[in-house]
Amino acid sequence: MLRTRVWTALVALPAVLLIVLFAPASLFTAFIGVLTAVGLYEICSVAAAGQPILVAIVALAGGAPALAVLATGAAGWWIAVLVILAMLSLIVRVAAVGHQGGLPATALCLMGGLYVGVLFPYFAILRNAPDGIAPLILMLILVVVSDSGAYFTGLAIGRVKLLPRVSPNKTVEGAIGSLMAATLAGLLIRPLTVPSLDARQIIAVSIAINVLSQLGDLAGSAYKRIAKVKDFGMLFPGHGGLLDRTCSLVFAVVFTYYYFQ
Repeated sequence: MLRTRVWTALVALPAVLLIVLFAPASLFTAFIGVLTAVGLYEICSVAAAGQPILVAIVALAGGAPALAVLATGAAGWWIAVLVILAMLSLIVRVAAVGHQGGLPATALCLMGGLYVGVLFPYFAILRNAPDGIAPLILMLILVVVSDSGAYFTGLAIGRVKLLPRVSPNKTVEGAIGSLMAATLAGLLIRPLTVPSLDARQIIAVSIAINVLSQLGDLAGSAYKRIAKVKDFGMLFPGHGGLLDRTCSLVFAVVFTYYYFQ
């Protein structure tokens, strides 16, 4: 876990920030399109079991909305809200009954396809929107800080399990440490990213991003519990798949888009 955080802080985050800052809009959209395709492939690998009908469900449920949003630059907020609520319901389901409370493969594939296809394009439409780069950078940094704050606080003083059936290693103390770290980071980087926000606004935004980041991470874990897999993939050896590294970002990016646009 420590190696994962060092890798994210020293390699992944700086590389992503460079792409966000300097890639032309069309290239960034294509980049997110490729990541969306990788995410859909990972959903197929854990939920479709190589069955053509299930693969088609993932491809259609995810590919159609992704292509529509990436091509037009416009998204329907209510669709994103419904997808997020559906993913949050998985947390409740797994927290209540564990992985025994599974879903039919068709439902799991449909939900996974929509999760990736509806939510991933928000990275592109936020970044390519007028004045969208700074909020995206703010969100990325806050999520990385949130994740690190949760890990190190939990490692140092974590005692009370948060939702052990969903994510056995997460603790209440870690969640609180994550929230505090994100709030402090938001105040520190506000002048460099979103100076138009005052202190109260950046605190509120930081808290919202942190909570959505933690919920997104839990939703990804719940999906894997129901699918009975440890990781979504092996794209990053030792770190899991793309969705393992981005589940804490997708809810937060939707909020960031609508807050700043």
